[in-house]
Amino acid sequence: MSTITLSPQQIADYQRDGAIILRGVFRDWIEPLRDGFEQVLAAPGPFAIENVGNGESGRFFEDYCNWQRIAPFSRFIHDSPAAGIAGQLMQAEQVQIFHEHILVKEPGTAKPTPWHQDIPYYCVSGLQTASYWIPLDPVRSDNTLRVVLGSHRWPKLVRPKRWASNENYFAGEDDFMEMPDVDDGSYRILAPEMEPGDAVVFDFHTVHGAAGNLGGNRRRAFSARFLGDDVRFEQRPGRTSPPFPGINQQQGERLREDWFPVVWRAANPG
Repeated sequence: MSTITLSPQQIADYQRDGAIILRGVFRDWIEPLRDGFEQVLAAPGPFAIENVGNGESGRFFEDYCNWQRIAPFSRFIHDSPAAGIAGQLMQAEQVQIFHEHILVKEPGTAKPTPWHQDIPYYCVSGLQTASYWIPLDPVRSDNTLRVVLGSHRWPKLVRPKRWASNENYFAGEDDFMEMPDVDDGSYRILAPEMEPGDAVVFDFHTVHGAAGNLGGNRRRAFSARFLGDDVRFEQRPGRTSPPFPGINQQQGERLREDWFPVVWRAANPG
């Protein structure tokens, strides 16, 4: 596994803002990830989602939990510096892989990715989390990932919604806050232009979203999501995303390592 040592300032920025941008660290991994991406498009997994409905333009496709069958994704998780960087940012002694996720917005796709937090959809809770967003094509201000800095420290989780209908994801669940108007100018928003090889890393609690892709080029992105020491299984009030059928875990347990293996350990834990 290749390693990159982060600066104390980078770690502090991640802890304070819930997100950090890394430039060029995955340049050598872009072609393998593109290859894996095309393998998934040719043979999608059981959780693949088409987000563009009848009468809407373009294509917004996503799929996840394929890393064990897609060799370039498995190699990235085990051999790239991603897990080690995540471990440093989370200040964790060991890191488990949670899952990977691909997203493509073809040219002319108006469908946005709405503002949301990831963790309310997941079967986990904990503060030591890290998700990568790695563009496989150049992205500009009109189609990049947008991140609300500091939102990982909001006092309550944002209510998860179904993207197509805007209905509540979990029926009858009241222990959430509504999404505020984060476009009103009072929030710090990271919206970087990026080249293949760059990455944004963000906490599962950090609010993020993206516009459509109305330009003439594809916008492909690869995500890998990692868990730190304090993450535990969380029983949500309905089907999670990813659903992980048959996970067979109880509230508060560490995630099972046969499904979510440890992929990095600190050289000098503690």
